[in-house]
Amino acid sequence: MYLVESKEGAIACMVLSLFFLGTFPALLTLQERRGRLPQHTFLDYSITNYLAAVIFALTLGQFGNSSPDTPNFIQQLSQVQDNWPSVMFTLAGGVALSIGNLSSQYAWPFVGLSVTEVLVCSIIVVIGSTLNYFLDGKINRAEILFPGVACFVIAVFLGCAAHLSNSADNEAKLEHLSADSEKEAVETSPILSHDMESADCSSRGAEAGTADFLIQLESRRSIKVSGRSTLIGLFITFFAGVSLSLFSPAFNLATNDQWHTLKEGIPRLSVYTSFFYFSTSFFVLAFVLNVVFLYRPMLNLPKTSFKAYLNDWNGRGWTFLAGFLCGFGNGLQFMSGQAAGYAAADSVEAFPLISTFWGIVLFGEYRRSSRKTYVLLVGMLFMFTVAVVVLMASSGNGHERGVRKSCQTSTLCAD
Repeated sequence: MYLVESKEGAIACMVLSLFFLGTFPALLTLQERRGRLPQHTFLDYSITNYLAAVIFALTLGQFGNSSPDTPNFIQQLSQVQDNWPSVMFTLAGGVALSIGNLSSQYAWPFVGLSVTEVLVCSIIVVIGSTLNYFLDGKINRAEILFPGVACFVIAVFLGCAAHLSNSADNEAKLEHLSADSEKEAVETSPILSHDMESADCSSRGAEAGTADFLIQLESRRSIKVSGRSTLIGLFITFFAGVSLSLFSPAFNLATNDQWHTLKEGIPRLSVYTSFFYFSTSFFVLAFVLNVVFLYRPMLNLPKTSFKAYLNDWNGRGWTFLAGFLCGFGNGLQFMSGQAAGYAAADSVEAFPLISTFWGIVLFGEYRRSSRKTYVLLVGMLFMFTVAVVVLMASSGNGHERGVRKSCQTSTLCAD
């Protein structure tokens, strides 16, 4: 199987992962804003997300010669009875990711793509990177890592303030809208074009950031947020962040066996085998939950059916692409984590910078907001950027993990 063994290779994987993970939320948000039901969208997304893991396993996981210490994917798949504790860890990680991603999809309409992703990823790093630091045998430099984590905490507070300020701005815009213009905006026909370019606010007849624009968007989108408490979105966002913060430590435990759950002589799960099990539990839970939500939807969404889902091809191609991007992004993150430490690999959580670009340019988020909102938004992005740079600078080398483990069991290592 193919392994990334250098810090440079790990950084290259992080950069690719950064772009992939920053783009897929924009594609899913696009479907919701066009009125496609989130249950339909997430079912499509979970299918190709799972296919990406299968592709990783059958290509890179089978690459090169197999040995007892480093078995390839097919060989290790047949040894599940020997490494089931590690399999359970990675299955738990897939469950955490599935619940977190599903929650994020419902948070985007309330909080906006830009702020949701920054808040979620900051929580992931604060909790997940701290856990990974200790699981990785402290191979990352604490004097650099934890100041970066502190910057993420500050970004969380600034993001919450930016969301609340923007919500107040939107309420003020709607209060000044006359009854006639409101009626005209509500009766505006939905967009008929299905190209990516049709998501641009300039094609909708109302300028981004105006009250007319907000009302037209509310009339089209599948998840209605008007009149709901702004705290609902923040609650969903924080729940998603806590859930997502657990998947990387669980994957770390599965591939490195820091708790020594495997019997002596049993090889640890490879990145590709773990990724396969991880994505399997993600897909199974996502499929079950969303089929249930077809008939028992949340947030007052309309009921639908599995037959209606199968016949809904509106935007399916973009959703399939989103699943592939997320799957490949996760796989590259795990490959880099094996080489540079999972705490440093969490720096791919910088993908909200990409998502923010799509949110502002493609969807017109935060247009015509108050100066206070802009100051908070810029402050959040600045602290987030600083935190990501610091986190990447703290990266260690995956080989140091093995050296430190050997030192723990040898009397020849110096203190």
